[in-house]
Amino acid sequence: METQSQTAMKEKNKKAVRMTGAEAVVKSLINEGTELIFGYPGGAIMPVYDALYSYQKELHHVLVRHEQGAVHAAQGFARVTGKVGVCIVTSGPGATNAVTGIADAMIDSTPLVVISGQVGSSLLGSDAFQETDVVGITQPVTKWNYQVKRAEEIPEAIARAFYIARSGRPGPVLIDITKDAQFASLDYVYEPVKYIRSYKPVPQVDPVQVQEAARLINLAKKPMALVGQGVILARAEKELLEFIEKTGIPAAWTLLGLSAMPSEHPLNVGMLGMHGNYGPNLKTNEADLIIAIGMRFDDRVTGDLKKYAINAKVIHLEIDPAEINKNVHADVPILGSVKDSLPLLTQMVSANSHESWLEQFKACYRIEFERIIEKELSPVKPGLTMSEVVDKVSVAFDDDAIMVTDVGQHQMMASRYFRFKQSRSVVTSGGLGTMGFGLPAALGAKMGAPERPVVLFVGDGGFQMTIQELGTIFQTDSAVKIVLLNNNFLGMVRQWQELFFDKRYASTELINPDFQTIAKGYHVNSLKVDKREELDNAIKTMVAHNGPFLLEVIVEKEGNVFPMVPAGASVSDIRLE
Repeated sequence: METQSQTAMKEKNKKAVRMTGAEAVVKSLINEGTELIFGYPGGAIMPVYDALYSYQKELHHVLVRHEQGAVHAAQGFARVTGKVGVCIVTSGPGATNAVTGIADAMIDSTPLVVISGQVGSSLLGSDAFQETDVVGITQPVTKWNYQVKRAEEIPEAIARAFYIARSGRPGPVLIDITKDAQFASLDYVYEPVKYIRSYKPVPQVDPVQVQEAARLINLAKKPMALVGQGVILARAEKELLEFIEKTGIPAAWTLLGLSAMPSEHPLNVGMLGMHGNYGPNLKTNEADLIIAIGMRFDDRVTGDLKKYAINAKVIHLEIDPAEINKNVHADVPILGSVKDSLPLLTQMVSANSHESWLEQFKACYRIEFERIIEKELSPVKPGLTMSEVVDKVSVAFDDDAIMVTDVGQHQMMASRYFRFKQSRSVVTSGGLGTMGFGLPAALGAKMGAPERPVVLFVGDGGFQMTIQELGTIFQTDSAVKIVLLNNNFLGMVRQWQELFFDKRYASTELINPDFQTIAKGYHVNSLKVDKREELDNAIKTMVAHNGPFLLEVIVEKEGNVFPMVPAGASVSDIRLE
């Protein structure tokens, strides 16, 4: 009598279709629902590109100008859609060029599948042309990576890659495929992976811990919620609002938690961290309870750990066990997806309001407004400030665009002064702080959400790191609005040099090219503004233009971002000037 496994094998064999490994790669991507990939061809991945040629209707490929751009574009796509971003690169320099983006995705929990070509398996370890041990190089910056040497391994490897990339705490996965595996044939059957033994991506929520957390919340007089990207990744924005509105707890957000709740929500008290708002930083050390929701207590949020949350008990809602007690001790850790744990907590807590405590945050905001914000948004000096440009652009898009940033002063100004009405409206490099991230990420974001306006804020330093992706934007006709905030400096480094190195501006001043001429070369319309009276009309022109647009704004050369918590200082030592 035939066993169940033998019967299943026969059924599987009936479904099998003979094809090459290269075609199996393409078919596997399609079977995972992939519609868009970013990449750059080369010798070791050429069989896959040849297979792609026959599936152009099912799978749209975007030819970037550099492999780093491919990964950042896939990140932008993943961040606005919640889907897995996919990119394909060749071996050697193609793969190593992708490493920065992979590392960025790892620390910012962005789901990616990166497929790299590799030299033939008989050449592995021989220092063959364009051979690099990309599996060894990327092991520390991927959730999982794997080298395929036989065509038969391709379907399962890709199925595992997608499952691992999107499940639990998301992240990047790399599959390295030798050239002979791409050429060889296999009997192809695709089975999506739904379970991997010993891999438990979503821990079960412990009801006892939830009960203890509810008890602390009900007793707290000065509670504060810290909202991270985990809320967005879990699609738990509704659950977050239900929790804070029932409890009346003031909520602050991390850089990547931005847009998890509307900017104008009455319980939204602003951004945490080095350049965050005055109130949430200062009040961290006055709070008697910290409720961390899907955030990891990054050093840019905590400052000096020995002087952080000194009066508070800590409740930590987190999907990744490795983050519990890593930086800050959790009195009550609640493992699991916040999509599951927040509703359980909301059921158990008492309805409350903390009006007098919330009023203290409002008082801090009034101080910050008078000392900083008012001067930034309505400056008396002739030079344009980054913040007034950001504010006006936000208004022009009805506070409802997707904001993408590069890294630097403009990133902090954009995060402080741009406003949001819906989630998944921010794409920025948080943990790695990758200059050059912005332009390709904006391309990916626009391709992921074509119905929404996408505006990129970028500095003159970071813009030039991946400026060649203007070619990809032109070729794809992606209507990205680029706001180049040009101060002819590496602004954030210069600010530190001013404040902590006696204004010794070592290698931070830039002699820049004519960005309008470069934009024209890429067939991208542009304007340049250096006077306040020209700004409003220039922004209107940018918004109204049907296609990509570069608006270069010359801003004050030595403007600084305040408030600021100096590196290594306590959050209570936040400076207003």
